[in-house]
Amino acid sequence: MNRNAARPSRTQTTSAATGMAGPEVSPSVVLAATGVAKAYGRGVWPARRRTPVLRGVDLELAAGEVVGLVGENGSGKSTLMKILVGDLAADTGTVTRSGRIGYCPQEPVVYERLTCDEHFELFGRAYGLDEQTERDSRARIYSRLGFERYAATRADRLSGGTLSKLNLGLALLADPEVLLLDEPYAGFDFDTYLKFWDLVAQRRRAGRSVLIISHFVTDEERFDRIIQLRDAEAVPR
Repeated sequence: MNRNAARPSRTQTTSAATGMAGPEVSPSVVLAATGVAKAYGRGVWPARRRTPVLRGVDLELAAGEVVGLVGENGSGKSTLMKILVGDLAADTGTVTRSGRIGYCPQEPVVYERLTCDEHFELFGRAYGLDEQTERDSRARIYSRLGFERYAATRADRLSGGTLSKLNLGLALLADPEVLLLDEPYAGFDFDTYLKFWDLVAQRRRAGRSVLIISHFVTDEERFDRIIQLRDAEAVPR
């Protein structure tokens, strides 16, 4: 159920090398990666070798900040996102998380036979939300993203754009302090794209943080910072 993980509201630091607590970070920093590295094996034995995807990546996300993470296909963007959310272990380095985290993966992971309403009910229970809180949050998400008419529609009958709305909505359900979005607006029409950015701006005003990864970034003025993954390293753009 952690594909849209809303994690407990506490500071948690993990170290790939030792499993012990990592370095302290500023109280204003809600997500921090320090020296994160990851390599994958390529080829077959005896010619198998390890290819670095991430090499000593440092990244910080402050409260109320909207940051873009860009890079070419295969640059390690999704790998880094999975490490940040805790779905994948780094080879070395530490990740510190503070507050609840909402995760929207690039490929929607939903249950084909469940309706949109049933997805929200299921994830609401997984997040520990009471029934009224879940219903209120669901209603706001339907209204803001404009897909309430599909509330009783099964996931396998949704269009790609509506499925993307459901995917994003599940990440938003528990109102996380940190939102990690992997290609979140794929399949959105222009109207939904604008609604998405209105929602991001609203979260920024509320002191919530958003990290968005994409192949390319338009509307650069909507971001506080943009970071590029290049040659397995994170560099400011």
